[in-house]
Amino acid sequence: MSELDILIGKPWRKPSFIKRPWLRWALILGFLAYLIAAYMTVEVNWSRVYEGLERGKKFVLAFTNPDFTTRSSDIYEGMVESIIMTIASSVVGIAISIPIALGAARNIAPLPVYLICRSIIAISRALQEIIVAILLVAIFGFGPLAGFLTLSFATIGFLSKLLAEDIESMDKVQAEAIKTSGAKWTQWINYGVQPQVMPRLIGLSIYRLDINFRESAILGLVGAGGIGATLNTAFDRYEYDTAAAILLIIILIVMALEYLSGVIRARVQ
Repeated sequence: MSELDILIGKPWRKPSFIKRPWLRWALILGFLAYLIAAYMTVEVNWSRVYEGLERGKKFVLAFTNPDFTTRSSDIYEGMVESIIMTIASSVVGIAISIPIALGAARNIAPLPVYLICRSIIAISRALQEIIVAILLVAIFGFGPLAGFLTLSFATIGFLSKLLAEDIESMDKVQAEAIKTSGAKWTQWINYGVQPQVMPRLIGLSIYRLDINFRESAILGLVGAGGIGATLNTAFDRYEYDTAAAILLIIILIVMALEYLSGVIRARVQ
């Protein structure tokens, strides 16, 4: 059995279009015709593309000489705002996600609770962060409050779904042993479920913290606070050296969070 057979769990067979040359060529020609038709329907301003390439060149070269000093106060304030917004939204989102995940796990929650919690997860996952941020900015105005609420809302959908799936796939023998010993529901969750899902919860929480920080930079572009607002201002003023400095700081923080995540997961496991 080949490696491909092992991955997909059954013997691999050639699709019918590979066995039939005329069908293969028809698919290739149809794909090429689609690409040509798609290209002809797109209006391209080549002079603007040329100007954009020149600006892109300047932006790339700015990474060789980033400016951390000219707008250091703005960068510092924006970065602190992003970090505070990231940590606060992660803590609140994780705290809300845990009970929702317990309710969304079919093996431990009654059907009405399961349906309600699954509906909350579906709504949270259906709305993209930028759309939620634009809506909250319109309601609460510009600033980090809209970003905090957006990231908290996104964390609930992300963490609750993955944690609920992990609870549903846990070892039933250990959980049933605790349950049959006469333990209460809270004791059953604490001693039968929690030890099995805790490493996964910690790993997902740190991963979501990483995502929230990166998203905070994007949400700032629509006025939801954070370093993204400073980055957007730098781009609007064509201050590519300042924009390069901000992006380098974001990359370094994300790399540090990735390293921290690996260390914590290794110790927990």
